[in-house]
Amino acid sequence: MKPAKFFGSVLTFLGGVMMVGCQSGPEREPLKAIDRPIQLERFMGDWYVLAHIPAFIEADAFNGVESYRLDADGTIPTTYTFNDGGFDGPVKTYHPRGFVHNTATKAEWRMRFIWPFKSAYLIVYLDDNYETTVIGVPDRDYAWIMARTKTIPESRYQELVALLTRTGHDVTKLRRVPQR
Repeated sequence: MKPAKFFGSVLTFLGGVMMVGCQSGPEREPLKAIDRPIQLERFMGDWYVLAHIPAFIEADAFNGVESYRLDADGTIPTTYTFNDGGFDGPVKTYHPRGFVHNTATKAEWRMRFIWPFKSAYLIVYLDDNYETTVIGVPDRDYAWIMARTKTIPESRYQELVALLTRTGHDVTKLRRVPQR
């Protein structure tokens, strides 16, 4: 992809993320991250994206994997990779950087795709074994169900969908991300 096209795509994505906060609609309290502390080191590594309420850049993602690494300065270099449009589709890779926003719990981050803009990234659920997680944003327009494995039992998946419903997400927009 040519640099101009890439940066144009990223800027469009960021504009959409930034405009989400400007949308009108019923007033409700913003989504919150979990209030228990997480062990950031245990959260690092690969997470398979099993389902999402997607941003436009990932609307037709297959084999989505979000990978986190903790740098010495406390920031979190992230790699999000997926095939676009099918299992054999072109590989798309994004490299945002995470910044821990809530230092008490480490469950609320800010993700930067392009300097200086950062977007909220909330860990709204994390199981005790660090095997499944749900990520959201304050206005609930995007969400990700992720696991350490490419599949989880259907009953577990439905529990995580129910959690999104309870937190006020529109699960009719939820899309399973095919994995193989």
